[in-house]
Amino acid sequence: MRAIEYNQYGPPSVLHLTEAPKPFPRDNEILIKIRATTVTAGDCRLRALNVPFGFRTLLRLFLGFSRPRRRVLGMELAGDIESVGKAVSKFKPGDSVFAYSGIGMGCYAEYKCMSEDEAVVLKPPNLSYQEAAALSYGGTTALNFLNRAQIKSGETILINGASGAVGSAAVEIAKHFGAEVTGVCSTVNLAWVQSLGADHVIDYTKEDFTGNGKKYDIIFDAVGSAPYSRSKTSLEENGRFLMVNGGLLEMLLIPWITLTSRRKIIGGAAANKVDDLRYLAKLAKAGEFKPAIDRCYPLEDIAEAHAYVDTGRKKGNIVVTLEKVL
Repeated sequence: MRAIEYNQYGPPSVLHLTEAPKPFPRDNEILIKIRATTVTAGDCRLRALNVPFGFRTLLRLFLGFSRPRRRVLGMELAGDIESVGKAVSKFKPGDSVFAYSGIGMGCYAEYKCMSEDEAVVLKPPNLSYQEAAALSYGGTTALNFLNRAQIKSGETILINGASGAVGSAAVEIAKHFGAEVTGVCSTVNLAWVQSLGADHVIDYTKEDFTGNGKKYDIIFDAVGSAPYSRSKTSLEENGRFLMVNGGLLEMLLIPWITLTSRRKIIGGAAANKVDDLRYLAKLAKAGEFKPAIDRCYPLEDIAEAHAYVDTGRKKGNIVVTLEKVL
C-alpha cells in the first residue's frame, strides 16, 4: 500500500511516498481503507519537533530521541471498513467511518487497523469523506475544552485564532451551546469567521483585544499567542482561560493561579474520547457543525500541504485525499 513516511525530524521535505505492507486486522480490530486524511498543526509540530518550550525532550522520549520510531504521521481519517477481526461486533465491512488516532498517528496511508473500541464512529451521511476526515482534530479539541470549561448559554467567549482548525470548530460549537462569540483573526478572515457564526470579530492586526476594556467569561486561546499573563485583564472575575497550546512553564503555573485567583486555567492535552466523536457526528448530521476546509491535496503532494500549514495562514482544515471521492 502507499504510505507517507518520515525517517528524521525536519521540514516538509523529510516526508516521502513509499510502499508499505498492508496491515491485517487482529481479532478485535477493523481494517479501514482510508479515503481522506488531514494535515493538522499537530502533525506539523510532530514532524519538525516544533513544540512549546519544555516539551521537546519529553516528546523525543515518546516518539524517538534521534529519529521517529513511528514513521507514518496523520491523526484523523475517513474511509470504509474493508474487513473486521473475528471478535468485532460494533462494525461490519462496508461501513463508512471517520476516526481519530491522535498521537498514535498512522493515517497517512491507504489502510489502517484500529481497535473497534478506539475513537471510530460511523460517518454522517451528509458529509463527504473529506469533510468527515476533518471532524476530529479541531472538533474534539474544541469540544473537550469547552466541556471542561462548562460553557453555558448566554456566556461570552473570545476565541483567539478563530480561523484555524481548532478555532473555527470552537466558534461553531460555542454557538451551538448558546454562547456569544467573539473571534480574533486577521483582516482577510474576518468575514469568513463571521460566516461560521461569530457574533463579533476583532482584527488582531489593528486591535489588541486585551486593551479594549471588554471582559469575557471564557477566553479560548487556540494558537498560544495570547497567554494568560496577557489575557487575564480581559477575563471576568470568575472567568476561565482555555490554554490549548501552552508551554511547560505556563502549565506549571496553573496550580498557583488556581490557588491565588478566582479565575481558572484549563490546559493540557484534549482527551481522545469516542463519545466526543459521536457527539460531533450528531451535530454534523443535524447541520450544526461542518468542518471548514481550506484546501485539498492528493497524497503525493502532502509535503506541499505541510508547507502550507507551516505558513500559519490556513483557514480551517487541510485535507489530503487518497483517491477521488464524493
